[in-house]
Amino acid sequence: MHSIYSDILKAKAVNQKLLAILLDPDKIVWETLDELISKINQSPATHIFVGGSLVETNTIDKLIIQLKENVNLPIVLFPGNPSQISDKADGILFLSLISGRNSDYLIEHQVQAAPILKKTNLEIISTGYILVESESETAVSRVSQTLPLDRNNSEYILQTAQAGEMLGNKLIYLEAGSGAKLSVPLKMIQLVSQNIEIPLLVGGGIRNQKGIQDAYDSGADLVVIGTAFENNFNFFNT
Repeated sequence: MHSIYSDILKAKAVNQKLLAILLDPDKIVWETLDELISKINQSPATHIFVGGSLVETNTIDKLIIQLKENVNLPIVLFPGNPSQISDKADGILFLSLISGRNSDYLIEHQVQAAPILKKTNLEIISTGYILVESESETAVSRVSQTLPLDRNNSEYILQTAQAGEMLGNKLIYLEAGSGAKLSVPLKMIQLVSQNIEIPLLVGGGIRNQKGIQDAYDSGADLVVIGTAFENNFNFFNT
């Protein structure tokens, strides 16, 4: 398979917008997996992300194997902690929660994950992960014991993104959180996208196709849809 990251860079260079469907293994209803896969194949998705903040089941491998057999899209891990690493995937967003100051999520989990990842062939994509306040406590905030950044302080969020870029992150991910009440402000997406060189991912609180398009128009290179698609497999038909 092509390098996932180089394909993202190529898409950004020609302003081709990307879409990832985020699947949380804990929320998979196995009886409807065939329908879910069918809807993914009919959707405009370019990537599948697999993971969640609280994954408590050992179904990641099983899910990825099923997806691989039926979907021809790169499958990228979006891990909440090192226990969520599967060598069945194609790549991993190697996340550092740069919006918080909990060292476990800045470096300690990554240290624990390193020897596991060394034994896999996963493409490792260093990602600066920025949690943006969304008027609701999200699982990321609860699990990581960090506060999201003020949604009204775009300048500070830009500084955080730029620091991530300077540290060598290959992607910046602005995240309102799973099931967030409010999505990432469009002006913030615009400010960050115009002032970093690396691709920008945006997710959380996007409930419809207009929300996706608005994020694209504001400068997001890849939009992530999770809860809205989980709740309605016909999301892209409405």
